[in-house]
Amino acid sequence: MLETEQQAKSADARVVNTIDIGAIVRARAKDKARFIPRFLIKGLERLIHQDFINEYLRQNREGVDFCRGVVEYLRVDVEVQGLENLPEDAETRRYTFVSNHPLGAIDGVTLGWVIGSRFDGRVKYLVNDLLMNLRGLAPLCVPVNKLGRQGHDFTRRVDEAFGGNCHVIMFPAGLCSRRQPDGSIRDLTWHKGFLKKSIQFERDIVPVHFIGYNSPRFYRVASWCKKLHLPNLAMALLPDEMYRSQGKRYIVKFGKPIPHAMFDRSRSLQQWAQWVQDRVYEL
Repeated sequence: MLETEQQAKSADARVVNTIDIGAIVRARAKDKARFIPRFLIKGLERLIHQDFINEYLRQNREGVDFCRGVVEYLRVDVEVQGLENLPEDAETRRYTFVSNHPLGAIDGVTLGWVIGSRFDGRVKYLVNDLLMNLRGLAPLCVPVNKLGRQGHDFTRRVDEAFGGNCHVIMFPAGLCSRRQPDGSIRDLTWHKGFLKKSIQFERDIVPVHFIGYNSPRFYRVASWCKKLHLPNLAMALLPDEMYRSQGKRYIVKFGKPIPHAMFDRSRSLQQWAQWVQDRVYEL
């Protein structure tokens, strides 16, 4: 009997949290969930490739190993340049890694793998809180609510991340890159929060340029949402964009750390944020 109970507990320990988009939508919609038709839920399951994602989640990886596993699962080829620029004293100091956000998914997990592997898993992301539904990624995450108001403890969580011993990975644009009027693919204007917190907690900044692109469909949808003043419906396409990244090749470039003391009063924080964004695209 004791052995049977132990086996049952062992089996429970191996249970993984897979994605159930229906449950997520119902939790978000609350009382309005009963008005959501079943065919819409089924369509969302296909759009995000729920079965494909869950097949990977059943591997039950966590943290940096989860990120590495995603790159392997998608058979993505990553070329990393500028590793010599990564700080030698990163075991005793803490850095803020700031990157452009061209893909909205695979770029994030790739940086988690590359930086986390370099620094023994000491990394934290500020990410869309929907990603907290991925149990394997959740230990690395500080959730940001993109669909509503931030919780009362959001500022505390951010301060804990910047005040802790982990390196912080941020995408200061908040959204993934968009097609610009000149046809280029580039981030929107970066928010200054990464600078404010890095200065407050005396973290030097490491610029990162991730080279990659989403499909033309993604940029068309994002453009129409902007023109018609619609919600950010392009965000719903990001799981599909990640699915489409299978077998692709991306380049990650690391620049030299920028001392936090450099960001003085000669410019506003927003102007300095633009300056850092420009340096990223020069890499």
